[in-house]
Amino acid sequence: MNAVEMIKNRRSIRKYTDEIVPRELMEEIIEITRFAPSWTNSQTPRFTLVSDTTVIEKFAADGVKGFIYNIGTLKSARNVAVLSFVEGKSGRADKYEIETDDNPGRWEYFDAGIACQTFCLTAHAKGVGTCIFGIIDEQAIAEAINLPKGEKVAALIVYGYPDQDAKPPKRKEVEEIARFI
Repeated sequence: MNAVEMIKNRRSIRKYTDEIVPRELMEEIIEITRFAPSWTNSQTPRFTLVSDTTVIEKFAADGVKGFIYNIGTLKSARNVAVLSFVEGKSGRADKYEIETDDNPGRWEYFDAGIACQTFCLTAHAKGVGTCIFGIIDEQAIAEAINLPKGEKVAALIVYGYPDQDAKPPKRKEVEEIARFI
């Protein structure tokens, strides 16, 4: 599968088999994901991979702000990645003597987003489906996994072997989403 096909065909998957994705495969996915670009190569994104059903149940009960679709997906999930980032490193331009305090933390989320998409595309290429959750309670998730001090939760990514055939929905035309000046 080439990169264009991968981008066009990767979909959010909400139904998975009961199989836990092997640690070795997830290490391979993270190995590739670590090449995602980041601000001054700060490499601040971190992944906590969870297959403990008690922790996943905590995510469903406390970590998704009652969002019913995410609760339903988590109730049958066997694999969840918590994407976090090291705070205060990305977007700091001190060595360039550029003031960035007007947007503290902004680049941390960009870098986490780049790593998130890289993780999902890599997983897709390896036959593993993913679904990114953005409606989350960062504090509840951080407590459930004992997130190290100095890190902040950016997203939950449910992953596993797809138990559905997701087809790409109709996309808007280029003219609807782009302006050329």
